[in-house]
Amino acid sequence: MAVHDWQRPLDEMVRARAVEAAQGKAPFDILLTGGQIVDVITGEIRAADIGIIGPMIASVHPSGSRHDAAVMHDLAGRFVTPGFIDTHVHLESSHLLPQHYASVVVPQGTTSVFWDPHELANVLGVEGVRFAVEASRNLPLRCFLQAPSSVPSAPAIEVSGASFDGEAMEQMLAWPEVLGVAEMMDMNGVLNATPRMTSIAHEARRSGKLLEGHARGLTGPRLQGYAAAGIGSDHEITSGEDLLEKLRAGLAIEIRGSHLYVIPDVVGQLIALPHLSSQLMFCTDDVPPDQLLATGGISDVLRRAIAAGLKPVDAIRMATFNAALHLGRHDLGAICPGRLADLLVLDDLASISVTDVFVSGIHAAHAGSMIDPIQAPAIAEPENSVHIAPLDVLDFRLPVRSVTHGEVTLRTIKGVRFSEWSEVRLQVVDGFAVLPPADGPNGDLNLLFLQHRHGLHAGGPQVGLQEGLPRLRGALATTYVHDAHNLLVIGGNPEDMQIAANALIACGGGIAVVQDGRVLAIAKFPFAGMLSSEPPAQVAKDFIALREAADQVVEWKPPYWVFKTLEGLSLACNPFPYLTDLGLADGLLGELVDMEVVAPIARS
Repeated sequence: MAVHDWQRPLDEMVRARAVEAAQGKAPFDILLTGGQIVDVITGEIRAADIGIIGPMIASVHPSGSRHDAAVMHDLAGRFVTPGFIDTHVHLESSHLLPQHYASVVVPQGTTSVFWDPHELANVLGVEGVRFAVEASRNLPLRCFLQAPSSVPSAPAIEVSGASFDGEAMEQMLAWPEVLGVAEMMDMNGVLNATPRMTSIAHEARRSGKLLEGHARGLTGPRLQGYAAAGIGSDHEITSGEDLLEKLRAGLAIEIRGSHLYVIPDVVGQLIALPHLSSQLMFCTDDVPPDQLLATGGISDVLRRAIAAGLKPVDAIRMATFNAALHLGRHDLGAICPGRLADLLVLDDLASISVTDVFVSGIHAAHAGSMIDPIQAPAIAEPENSVHIAPLDVLDFRLPVRSVTHGEVTLRTIKGVRFSEWSEVRLQVVDGFAVLPPADGPNGDLNLLFLQHRHGLHAGGPQVGLQEGLPRLRGALATTYVHDAHNLLVIGGNPEDMQIAANALIACGGGIAVVQDGRVLAIAKFPFAGMLSSEPPAQVAKDFIALREAADQVVEWKPPYWVFKTLEGLSLACNPFPYLTDLGLADGLLGELVDMEVVAPIARS
């Protein structure tokens, strides 16, 4: 289906016809009758009919007052809302090509997304962003693009497939498809005014476009300094208290669904406020393919927020009108004349049960499916991005410099997501540290492996220790690990880790689960090591198989040690310990750290 090209102004002839039709001097192209409008401007739910000319709303008028239209749809009392807008998303986390992603989320009610393709950019550079632009053309999903600032996200302690500075920002911000600079994840770089981050922020301000944030863990003076840099938003909300401090700092808050356990506390804080700010909206950030198909994207976030106590009309306003305001898209986000006809028909507001979707006035989806199949764009998908030779089992053992035989004290990464430094005393045999038995003291240790895969430096494998997790009965490997997307493996023994890593090297990237020398499951992502060309149902099926296989290998510890956490085990921009392709790293200090303990780490 062809939709209105949002980069171009409405044809003046179309607008002239809309003016005529609104006054009853000409018929509508489409007339939606018998519906209840969710008015996100006034907060009312009221009976009204909607007249459409081409891609735009021409009139919202009393029910039954007009019958002149080429096509009429009787909504039989159902609710009508604007199309949902996802204000921060990485499509790559679905592992779907853009046309396949659109075929899933449009029937759920998402009609616009603000896409930060920084996963593609960290592998392919500016060409990855250009691929995102071209691959999202002519879709029934408006893909507003962000210029990725986090390439890499922690340049002092990791290397990805490219490095963006102000010059790269200037190039991408000149593209009409790009509405702003994506999340500024190098928080230390912003606060310390490094030349790279200063130049990126300068180009965003000079362009007059949005400058998006990533304020994970920032509070007090550091949060104030981050906002003072001109950064206007944050989606890294960890609690209701965190949300309130950032809202008071003037940041637009993109409440996300990728950390669903936070939503009840956040909603509790919101409904205690004197009023709901127009600075509040929703985003998905990262949603895996099986979850996207089973429960939804923005629609699922809305359902959970409503279940936690947010009024349905308030939630819908945040996902539509507030989001359009933030993006500066005054042609979207409300049901009123002059706006584009991105409209949803719902059976029920609390459950966000979408029955029909109109995009630019075209009936795009019905009963959970696209009405017409989406045509794939005629562009080549990026391949051959895993530049690693097959690995030896010795690459997965933990070398020790200072001791050949005896004991050594090594730093460990204790826990996940909110990890901390710890230490452990281990035996050393032939220059390698030896994991103790899983059922004894220090049995909660696993080997962690990182290998640069982009061919930009010759550094060898990095091996470290993850503490606090039950010993894996095998290994997990992935080339999709935020944000540098190097090859990561976590496991309980080098042999299974080698097999998992080499399986991904052979297929061009993906996620693999190995136990007792056998590959239990593998999802192949040959395009940039993160995308599949398979249809959504197959990608979701492969992902479900991965989860089931991983359950045989890993004893999960919710809410932090879950399957999704695998993708964030090297998220070095956050203020915690990590292993990167350059070695053991401190995300708070932005420095590499010696694994062999000589002196305590000086914290600031």
